[in-house]
Amino acid sequence: MSLIAFLGAVELGLVFAFVALGVYLAFRILDFPDLTVDGSFPLGAAVAAVLKFRILNLLASILTMIALFSVNLRVMGKPNVALINQDTMLTPFFGHGLSEFYVRPLFVGVLVVIAVFLVWRFLASDLGLAMRATGANPRMARAQGVNTSLHIYLGMALSNALVALGGSLFAQTNGFADVTSGVGTIVVGLAAVIIGETLFHSRLIIWALIGCVIGSVLYRIAIQLALSSDILGLKASDLNLVTAVLVAAALVLPRLRRGRATA
Repeated sequence: MSLIAFLGAVELGLVFAFVALGVYLAFRILDFPDLTVDGSFPLGAAVAAVLKFRILNLLASILTMIALFSVNLRVMGKPNVALINQDTMLTPFFGHGLSEFYVRPLFVGVLVVIAVFLVWRFLASDLGLAMRATGANPRMARAQGVNTSLHIYLGMALSNALVALGGSLFAQTNGFADVTSGVGTIVVGLAAVIIGETLFHSRLIIWALIGCVIGSVLYRIAIQLALSSDILGLKASDLNLVTAVLVAAALVLPRLRRGRATA
């Protein structure tokens, strides 16, 4: 794998780190199976309406994801918008003696560090602790006076805002926005979270968040290595197959390790 391909994988991994952080908030903090991610990623904006009219949470997220496909088309006006010749957030950092292949991952990396710090501080606050209690034991949280409905709305808003931020950075770093770019995003986010939890066993929130970021980067590097390997003979069209294998491995390895520990 070439240096450019490696840096590209790191860059994409850092972009999807925002997705991983959002998925972590929804699935781990709130215990909310949110599939809105596949819609909010290409939308590039915060989406909080996943609990309308007391619809079952999984069904509500599916309905929102489907609706967002039409919303994305309305926002862009067409299925694909090119940004090749447009100024982006990264434009001011180009042309200062550093190759753009280094500028892009460094720029996104700084944003990821800021996001991890802010999410960590939020989850350590009183509001964040109430949100964590809502996900861990909603009945007990309500008994302690926590408005669980409000915290679920807030958590979903933060989750999808992070995912949407990842989508906006994806469009700017890759030079295009496509209405189908969110397909499979939830799988990538879950894979990053699972890989991070496999590598970091600490119960501390900060290590869980760092694990999400590292898991996202390692996931993209593994994808790039698999597709770049002449020995395996894989092509770009095999991306879904490689993704499925990596996610399955991430799910099985922790169980195998626990089995060895109890043997």
